[in-house]
Amino acid sequence: MSASSSTPPPAQAENEALVPDTGLRPPGPTPSQSRFQVDLVAEAAGAASATDDKSPSSDASSTPLPSSDKATAAAGPAAGPDPGAGGEEAKGRFRVVNFADPSGADSGTPPEAATAEGLQNGDTVMSETSLHSSTGGQHHYHYDTHTNTYYLRTFGHNTIDAVPNIDFYRQTAAPLGEKLIRPTLSELHDELDKEPFEDGFANGDELTPAEEAAAKEAAESKGVVKFGWIKGVLVRCMLNIWGVMLFIRMSWIVGQAGIVLACVIILMATVVTTITGLSTSAIATNGFVRGGGAYYLISRSLGPEFGGSIGLIFAFANAVAVAMYVVGFAETVQQLLAGVDAVMTDEINDIRIIGTITVILLLGISVAGMEWEAKAQIFLLIVLITAIINYFIGSFIPIKSKEAYGFFQYDATILMENMGPDFRGETFFSVFAIFFPAATGILAGANISGDLADPQLAIPRGTLLAILITGIVYLGVAVSTGSCIVRDATGNINDTLSSQFMANCTDAACKFGYDFSSCRNGNTKCEYGLQQDFQIMSIVSGFSPIITAGIFSATLSSALASLVSAPKVFQALCKDNIYPGLGMFAKGYGKNNEPLRGYILTFCIALAFILIAELNVIAPIISNFFLASYALINFSVFHASLANSPGWRPSFKYYNMWVSLAGAVLCCVVMFVINWWAALFTNVIVMGLYIYVSYKKPDVNWGSSTQALTYHQALTHSLHLSGVEDHIKNFRPQCLVMTGYPNSRPALLNLVHAFTKNVGLMICGHVRTGSRRPNFKELATDQSRFQRWLLRNETKAFYTPVFAEDMRQGCQYLLQAAGLGRLRPNTLVLGFKNDWRDGDMMNVETYIHMIHDAFDFQYGAVVLRLKEGLDVSHIQGQDELLSSQEKSSGMKDVVVSIDMSKDSDGDSSKPSSKATSLQNSPAIQKDKKSPTIPLNVSDQRLLEASQQFQKKQGKGTVDVWWLFDDGGLTLLIPYLLTNKKRWKDCKIRVFIGGKINRIDHDRRAMATLLSKFRIDFSDITVLGDINTKPKKESTSAFEEMIEPYRLKEDDMEQEAAERLKNSEPWRITDNELELYRAKTNRQIRLNELLKEHSSTANLIVMSMPLARKGTVSSALYMAWLEVLSKDLPPILLVRGNHQSVLTFYS
Repeated sequence: MSASSSTPPPAQAENEALVPDTGLRPPGPTPSQSRFQVDLVAEAAGAASATDDKSPSSDASSTPLPSSDKATAAAGPAAGPDPGAGGEEAKGRFRVVNFADPSGADSGTPPEAATAEGLQNGDTVMSETSLHSSTGGQHHYHYDTHTNTYYLRTFGHNTIDAVPNIDFYRQTAAPLGEKLIRPTLSELHDELDKEPFEDGFANGDELTPAEEAAAKEAAESKGVVKFGWIKGVLVRCMLNIWGVMLFIRMSWIVGQAGIVLACVIILMATVVTTITGLSTSAIATNGFVRGGGAYYLISRSLGPEFGGSIGLIFAFANAVAVAMYVVGFAETVQQLLAGVDAVMTDEINDIRIIGTITVILLLGISVAGMEWEAKAQIFLLIVLITAIINYFIGSFIPIKSKEAYGFFQYDATILMENMGPDFRGETFFSVFAIFFPAATGILAGANISGDLADPQLAIPRGTLLAILITGIVYLGVAVSTGSCIVRDATGNINDTLSSQFMANCTDAACKFGYDFSSCRNGNTKCEYGLQQDFQIMSIVSGFSPIITAGIFSATLSSALASLVSAPKVFQALCKDNIYPGLGMFAKGYGKNNEPLRGYILTFCIALAFILIAELNVIAPIISNFFLASYALINFSVFHASLANSPGWRPSFKYYNMWVSLAGAVLCCVVMFVINWWAALFTNVIVMGLYIYVSYKKPDVNWGSSTQALTYHQALTHSLHLSGVEDHIKNFRPQCLVMTGYPNSRPALLNLVHAFTKNVGLMICGHVRTGSRRPNFKELATDQSRFQRWLLRNETKAFYTPVFAEDMRQGCQYLLQAAGLGRLRPNTLVLGFKNDWRDGDMMNVETYIHMIHDAFDFQYGAVVLRLKEGLDVSHIQGQDELLSSQEKSSGMKDVVVSIDMSKDSDGDSSKPSSKATSLQNSPAIQKDKKSPTIPLNVSDQRLLEASQQFQKKQGKGTVDVWWLFDDGGLTLLIPYLLTNKKRWKDCKIRVFIGGKINRIDHDRRAMATLLSKFRIDFSDITVLGDINTKPKKESTSAFEEMIEPYRLKEDDMEQEAAERLKNSEPWRITDNELELYRAKTNRQIRLNELLKEHSSTANLIVMSMPLARKGTVSSALYMAWLEVLSKDLPPILLVRGNHQSVLTFYS
């Protein structure tokens, strides 16, 4: 790209504001324009601008730029002379708000037009970068070369900061518009010498594979057919709710339950569907809704576990529902054919043949596209409404010939007779179970949410209106049939009453001169009336073939809606890749992204059930599947409201969390009322799928209410915990472990995790030092990266890095600030500084002071020593840092290459002062070609030792040298360890100090104490010879070790000695050495005893010697720790804070 719009020299800039416009300068962004107004990646636009580099404005291109302006330099002509050349290609790739609109700036525009355009599009007049020019801080305000109307500009178009814009909030280049990326905080806040956009995406919003697919889909979706709320939701819901029940079961329900209870049944079903409709509306209006209907709503609200299980069940239920509706249609056709003796084979096979032909035709309509399917739905709705009107018209026209079938005119006597129930072999709930499937279908509109123009408006309006209209029609039909049709009729026109029997007749039919009493007596088999004839509405109607057409319409429309819903829901489920292996069904075809493979699968499932031709067993399961999804939709709203997440802001306000909860409970009750075994079966399947998805943990993050509630509960419990005083019985070791990067000291991490897992808190502390200008953004990135690493390695810990001047200061920060409320560390865990004699002794001073600081803060202190060392970070390729998910997004062959010396086993890692960027810091390096260097023997041993706590410890011992009472931490840690699966075969052996003449007494006393503590042990050894003098060679080896660190003040002048002590405070004075001679000998002697008794132990846990602060020098204390723990199996030096952590009281 050319640099034609660079900042001009100061003098030139000042003059340019005064020079009249000659018309040569192209309109559009001015030379001082900020980089935020151009498309930084519009190569074509940049190429187009190259031809205009010779314009007067390009004279400034040789001016040196601040580094932050280098990326901004391709501004002016790219948007000016010929935007057409690159404008189209650049479209959709704008990094930030397009303040300067290139479309209006044509090279032929006269100056006057350009001025007017300048006012309209708000070119930047004064850029922030110009305030930092190279003239030593003088402010140069660059005014627009066309006008001096800086203050007339639109607010927000003359600043780098962007004004609020909907396109900043899109998840992807979504169907509703293009995603723009606002200027990041770094771009607005960082110093000007930083390279802009150094992290690729300005705000780090890398797209996930699913989002990229959605973006691609959106880009290809030009000319897509989208439906409004009437065609898309209202029509579908009404067709699905008005099923065959309306025409062939409604009259029978009234006959069984009576008008009052029939209305109660209808209202109960409507209450369930209305509450679910309100809940659906709330979820659908809480953000943009994509395709997938019930699955999308539940999964994005409750998370993939519930969403995945319901999605699969709901898609399957819709596929089987196709078969159910088609068989209903086939049965009606078969009866009509039987009526005219047109039987093909036999009854069952006829249904199979008709059903198969029908489902093939329906598949053809569906595959032809959503537009054809929508047209078919509207035609079927017209037929259905005509059939309903036809029935009501017929009910007002009493015909003498129909009276024998039980249909009379509207009459109060008939109304009163049919008011109460007359159950014959049924109960209220069995009748309700038969009716309820007629009320389902309210999600027919939501299921094609991806094909709706505005789902947020369409789903609430269409669904609720459909429930209202269908509910009124059901009630109308119930009251109507109960008011003009009697329960029993013979169909015989001769069953009239003679005048002498008129007085004895009490039935409603008697009023009209008919005697149907023989039906009740059982003398005659009656086939007509509400109770007997399912087709009575055909008889009542004005023209009975229209009712048959209505039955056809109701069955076919429901089948068609289900045939479309199932693949759409299944496609959305497969796109989210929750169930591996189903990805092939995610592919869509054509401009509408039709799931053709899903249609074929649905067709096969439907055909399989049509061939069974007996759906009485499967029908209740389908109803239960639908009810399970209704229950979860209601529960989603309750759950989201309960979690009180700021992200739960539905624009539909007419919902209530408690009503939604009642709706969820009602749905569950109805499930068991309809069919208890089917309900049980449904719940088992839902839970099975839920457990499977929970176990697989799909890599999705939809901001579900489950996450929100987890946070809410964690916060509530943390606050509640803070109000409770600590108790000894509830003490848990909560460890601040100075691991550095968590993967650089695996042995330390694994051992501490072994006794804190599911018991106490573990925080991996990391002090970053050595950088004069700490990169906090990198720190935050590392924090999230290594936290993910811990989770993937199933390490229950938190990673907390801090920047500090030195290790001690960083450790103090962590000791003070790590944790939250009661979830705070109480024990500091360090690695032993194996090479303390090789480096700068001030590091030892820092290390020892970290232990002193821990005691000052009332922490316990634990030091782990492995003779091979702990830090494996210098071994190239020793660990893969990122998971396979991160690899797939481009981070391949990741190795950890942490550049630091091995001297920091006790410290956190100390990168060099150059480590300000990701490449230099001890983080990840992509290294594909570098050969694997064979490890030397010591590194091989180190690597093996670092992994020893990951393996199962065989039958061995954990030796506890409990020499000093520190409150019991020295005993508690090995007890917790041996409770874990890896350590459970190890026995605890206890070693204590004692007097030679009281060994048995001391052993019994310790055994009593341990049994009261309920801690199992295999052996207690009382050491009576701790205070024996160590061997001469051990003492001389110690003297030789400390020789370089002695002050030797007796051999120099006092002033010189004091000066040396002040400059090197770690030095050991002769006085100090003499004062602590006995303690020194004890450490040497203990090492001899440890080698004698515990050389084969899996782990030694030992009381750490204490050194009085300000009296014992760092070198002497370090020498004690060194001589005590050298040449031994893994040893844990432990010192509690001398508060009891064990109790034998209940």
